[in-house]
Amino acid sequence: MQFIDLKRQYEHLKPAIKRRIDDVLGHGKYILGPEVQELETALADFCGARHAIGVGNGTDALMLALMAEGIGPGDAVLTSAFSFFASAEVISLVGATPVFVDIDEQTYNICPEALQEKIDSVTRAGKLTPRSIIAVDLFGLPANYAELEPIAERHDLLLIEDAAQSYGAECGSLKAGKFGKISATSFFPAKPLGCYGDGGAVFTDDDTLAERIQSLRVHGKGVDKYDNVRIGTNSRLDTLQAAILLEKLAALPDELTSRRRVADYYSERLANEYHVPIVPDQYRSAWAQYTVRCRTRSREECLEKLSRNSVPSAIYYAKPLHLQTAFKELGGKEGEFPVAEACAQSVFSLPMHAYLETSEMDQVVNALMSK
Repeated sequence: MQFIDLKRQYEHLKPAIKRRIDDVLGHGKYILGPEVQELETALADFCGARHAIGVGNGTDALMLALMAEGIGPGDAVLTSAFSFFASAEVISLVGATPVFVDIDEQTYNICPEALQEKIDSVTRAGKLTPRSIIAVDLFGLPANYAELEPIAERHDLLLIEDAAQSYGAECGSLKAGKFGKISATSFFPAKPLGCYGDGGAVFTDDDTLAERIQSLRVHGKGVDKYDNVRIGTNSRLDTLQAAILLEKLAALPDELTSRRRVADYYSERLANEYHVPIVPDQYRSAWAQYTVRCRTRSREECLEKLSRNSVPSAIYYAKPLHLQTAFKELGGKEGEFPVAEACAQSVFSLPMHAYLETSEMDQVVNALMSK
């Protein structure tokens, strides 16, 4: 059994993907070729955004969002204490200061009440200027934008949706990619919509921001790549990856349905013994991961039971961001974000992909329920 079975997915999509790759090899336009523009249009249409800009990876997508708004030294960017390192790394890369916020225990996403308190404390301290919020849609579930957006508006903060794990998720009538002023996603192979290498995209409804990001991804180009009007970077989505993503995007709706089937199956069978994921009313997760916590046993006992029954597992994330060595100069201390720290010590994730068979799901559940 694979934790995420990309080989099984490829066998299902193989003929269409091979045709797409052959088309690119035929025309030879490997950098920003026609498939990139075709994909950008399809991505924007899928999530309802006005613009989608393909970039080199999900980390660049977040960094370009910050660069496009001129965020840098002296600025504070608030984000979740419980996420992958890149969500905060990009803040330091542009010279701004990450300010961490605790999470909601049920959704694992940034807590709006804690966010408001942290904005107030940064403002009172007067050393940094709050400029932006990066809200992470962790494990595929959109953050609580109904509460986050008013906070951002009240304090005139740029709200960025980190949709690296949530492309295809929904909240009400909106899909991931439509929340905040800018949204960023990743096409890392293990994501709900993944390519066969690195890739990412930035979404926005703002024409000016879209034009700026298109410039920044190609060394700050003006009318052409030899006319440089700003300092940018080199972050272009590869044409071959765009070609692959076009076929994966076409399959995404059916795969999301299958992922939800797997999640429902797990939750129904495990809810009495484990803390299973909570999906609030009107939300639909993309189920990048299916993450649980033990009710009565230690995480080590649960992982050992899975291993003993040949079931793969993973821990996302074993160390909260404020305790990462790279951020030690920020002075983060144990006990500062108790919910994030407790989750880091207790969560673990189960096999999750669209091609899991019922017998495999039974193997996972039976392993966890065994004595």
